[in-house]
Amino acid sequence: MSNQELPLSVAAPGCAPTPSTRPPMTGETAAELATVFKALADPVRLRLLSAIAARADGEACVCDLSAGIDVTQPTISHHLKVLREAGLLTSERRASWVYYRVVPQALTRLADVLTAEAATVISA
Repeated sequence: MSNQELPLSVAAPGCAPTPSTRPPMTGETAAELATVFKALADPVRLRLLSAIAARADGEACVCDLSAGIDVTQPTISHHLKVLREAGLLTSERRASWVYYRVVPQALTRLADVLTAEAATVISA
């Protein structure tokens, strides 16, 4: 067993373990999700993701994303790169502009994980 994978029950002497309702998250899954949550842990990146997701066609040109966000264009580009590397955005170059699109499957995965964790806590 790796040090990142938790056993289903470890009980100290005299302690009655609580039964598990599902297997805990694996170390590999936790590492993948931590990268995504780290990418979302910045207010500028959350605003950029929201601005892109709010577009009627689901995509935004980098030239449209700086409005209302008080950081430089290179900083915006850096934040977009972090979101793209985390799998939350895709990008496509068209002439001299780059267009960004939210990856719906990435958001669905996050929602599923949070829903599963919340359901376990709520039902307990």
